[in-house]
Amino acid sequence: MKKEFTITVYTENHVGLLTRIAIIFSRRKINLESVNVGPSEVEGISRFTLVITEAEEVVQKVVRQIEKQVEVLKVFFNTDDEIVWQEMAMYKVPTKVIAEQVKVERLLRQYGANTVVIRNDYTVFETTGHKEEIDALAEALQPWGLIEFVRSARIAIIKASEGTHKAVLEFEAAMPSEPAAENEFLDKRDGVFTM
Repeated sequence: MKKEFTITVYTENHVGLLTRIAIIFSRRKINLESVNVGPSEVEGISRFTLVITEAEEVVQKVVRQIEKQVEVLKVFFNTDDEIVWQEMAMYKVPTKVIAEQVKVERLLRQYGANTVVIRNDYTVFETTGHKEEIDALAEALQPWGLIEFVRSARIAIIKASEGTHKAVLEFEAAMPSEPAAENEFLDKRDGVFTM
């Protein structure tokens, strides 16, 4: 039976790794519903957060295949009840509607939306929450002239991951990652690429 899983991948920070991980899913015809890559709590170690809907046996096989990548330190997969997760969204609505309609202001307050930008022609709000909450606010704002809507990828923390953090720190201390290679011609671009 298929269900939603969040896969957390701790990796060294290398170019092209995201592409290789995406190919693993693509070959198995698994859709990546959400992808987030950013630094972890350990310098030089990146953290990928991937969301898929698949059977657990398939997820286990994919996780083993990802772990075979040289730069991958550890991979975890969890169900929604084993993690704390959020997504962020931004909504652009006409400023005139907010100024004139008390209902819209109440709606935004009800969903805990914060103002990011106020201009004469539009106002941008942001909120965090689960997908259902974010989608519900977007749907509720449609009749009031929602101009634009964007949602981020999921970010998640594993509830029982104290050992993970410690293991990654120990691994990094034992085998520190190499510093990122600098391109010696990067600051000489105009001189190198002119004719």
